[in-house]
Amino acid sequence: MTPTLLLATDLSRECHAAFSRAIRLAADSGARLDILHVIDPWLPGTARPGVDEAIEAEIERTVEGLCATHGVARPELQIQIVPGDAYAEIVREAYERGTQLAILGTHRKHGQADLVNGTTLSRVLRRAPCPVLSITHTADFRWHDVLVPIDFSLASRYILKEVLTRLPGVRLTLLHAWDMPVSRELSADSGYRRWREQERARLRQQLERELERLMGELDTEPDIELVVEQGDPTEVLLNRLVQQPPDLLALGSHGRLGIGQRAPSSLMERLLSEARCDLMLCRTW
Repeated sequence: MTPTLLLATDLSRECHAAFSRAIRLAADSGARLDILHVIDPWLPGTARPGVDEAIEAEIERTVEGLCATHGVARPELQIQIVPGDAYAEIVREAYERGTQLAILGTHRKHGQADLVNGTTLSRVLRRAPCPVLSITHTADFRWHDVLVPIDFSLASRYILKEVLTRLPGVRLTLLHAWDMPVSRELSADSGYRRWREQERARLRQQLERELERLMGELDTEPDIELVVEQGDPTEVLLNRLVQQPPDLLALGSHGRLGIGQRAPSSLMERLLSEARCDLMLCRTW
């Protein structure tokens, strides 16, 4: 069966980068590209034929232009124009089509996490049955450096496998954060500092063994840097994104990092409002 990519687009300027990336990914992988545009469900029925034709014509023009820009053949396409709630229709289409990867543009409100909560992108990232890409950069911007936060969970193993399978040849930085209670209060104690360094070394060795086992399963030898830092996992990740921003951040959806929570201050909203890189989120279960 031909693999399927799903591009959800409102044809806005903010979605152009996602359109560009989707064309490139479909051309490189040989996948079929399903393009979904959701329209107002309250649009009068008599207006639908003309609206649908105009939207489909614009999509066709955009596809032809991007194929020419990137010098690639037109991928196999299916254009779907449906009325409804954008979030619900995107998730439904992903389920019904057995989509391997969904691609969305970003209408991020940088620095305004409270305006991100409840957006279409935020809701799709939480509920889609497949990995979701939130795209900021066009396909001309190649992914070289990929950051993957990891712990010892099934979610982090899953996202690492997804990245290694989908993005061969990239440089991976694996970030593990560990937080200790009362670390500030004990930081002046020399015995505590010695224990902390021993614990850091133990964690690194454990992570290296886990990685060696996983690489053996996948039969691959990627370019990997392992970074172990002490601190709150959310703050460690956000600080890393500011100090050493990657081209792509890839992470699994599980509660430890706040993904899937509904609170406005969850990591999801902070990433969408603060991160300047592309984002891939994989729902683990």
